[in-house]
Amino acid sequence: MNNRAMKLYLSFKRGLDFICALALLIVTSPIMILAALAIKCESRGPVLFKQQRPGKNSRIFTLFKFRTMRPETCHDGRQLSDMERMTKVGSFLRKTSIDELPQLFNIIRGQMSFIGPRPLLVKYLPRYTPQQMRRHDITPGISGWAQVNGRNALTWDQKFAFDVWYVDNVSFTLDLKILFLTVLNILTSKGVNSSNDATMPEFRGTCPDDSD
Repeated sequence: MNNRAMKLYLSFKRGLDFICALALLIVTSPIMILAALAIKCESRGPVLFKQQRPGKNSRIFTLFKFRTMRPETCHDGRQLSDMERMTKVGSFLRKTSIDELPQLFNIIRGQMSFIGPRPLLVKYLPRYTPQQMRRHDITPGISGWAQVNGRNALTWDQKFAFDVWYVDNVSFTLDLKILFLTVLNILTSKGVNSSNDATMPEFRGTCPDDSD
């Protein structure tokens, strides 16, 4: 796809994202209400998890998700792992991807798309190589090429390679393929966890080749 065709498609994609997000927000509102009530009944703390993330062109925005972990990070002086902090409700929300539903508000506001590279932590920005930074050339998404090819089971280098490949090959056909594979992965809970951890380990930067 040439640059002009890509720009036209991305403009069309933004309009389609807005319409679909608004429709899904209405349809899934009962599920979101039930999820919010379940979170409040199981543990103290806010219903929503809010965090600053870099979007298109590294512009910072606030990402919304349903909270899946207890607020406490320590117990008896010991740092708790993500798996220890994960609530029963939170585990279910993650496996079904219901925890992602509040990001429909991010899509409506133009900060995210349904399909695109996942927005990661702001502190990672100075750790990317110039090639890896290209993942911010387009609007981030709830699901992406990396997510349907392994999600948290991938290494960081593999994840970023998939992200950049998507940036270079974005198209309507590819987005439909990712959407189909995303639904399939949700149904099978494929790639939700990385080994025994609830989330990916921290990205500390790409190590240079020792042979150089």
